[in-house]
Amino acid sequence: MSFRKVELSALKIDPFTKIGREWMLLTGGTMDSFNTMTASWGQLGVLWNRNVLTCYIRPNRYTYGFIEDGETFTASFYGEQYRKALSFCGSHSGRDCDKVSETGLTPADFGGSVAFEEADLVLVCRKLYSYDLTESGFLTDDGIPAQFFASDPYHRAYISEIVGVYVKE
Repeated sequence: MSFRKVELSALKIDPFTKIGREWMLLTGGTMDSFNTMTASWGQLGVLWNRNVLTCYIRPNRYTYGFIEDGETFTASFYGEQYRKALSFCGSHSGRDCDKVSETGLTPADFGGSVAFEEADLVLVCRKLYSYDLTESGFLTDDGIPAQFFASDPYHRAYISEIVGVYVKE
């Protein structure tokens, strides 16, 4: 594994592209037992004087339990050549298949959290706060609940401090 730890301030990324268009893998658990899922919703910013990533996970996702039970998780980002692997991880459950075998991704330990050697960028995140999205929280009537929650449960949001940043060498 050839990653180097850098300061978050050294990154020059567009979070709208990085998260919304390129996607990320959220991975919870340890090298002994983990799962990963693709996510394209999230925020990077500053809250409580800390650099944070906020991500959203539905409780029916297999990865939810791993992230819920752990103190840390990773958000990792990949080049376009891994789009097929990310698509697979977003459309198949780790309950039903071995995502590592199916995608060829190589698990790697990042200080007790798991990400993959194929990543270009890995953020190690420590959970600070969580809350559940609810229908009553919507302040507009523009169809978001019907569009995104008609058949799936509402997400849990995790506001997490970015405690480690690793870039591929």
